[in-house]
Amino acid sequence: MSRKCQLTGKKANNAYAVSHSHRRTKKLQEVNLQWKRIWWAEGNRWVRLRLSTKAIKTLEHKGLAAMAKEAGLNLNHH
Repeated sequence: MSRKCQLTGKKANNAYAVSHSHRRTKKLQEVNLQWKRIWWAEGNRWVRLRLSTKAIKTLEHKGLAAMAKEAGLNLNHH
């Protein structure tokens, strides 16, 4: 499985690490992903998702059903 948030689709970003002498080397800025068990009220069960910490905070505000709908995620497959 790729390192990608299942609700927001966030993934790694290519960037430069810039040293004091301004030498630039490529680095990868990974997403802060966590496994999270969330109660899915409509399905009356827990779903386990790989989410970015940003998505977890948004989830507390919006709710799981709304975010899954936006992401086009079918929770019955999890």
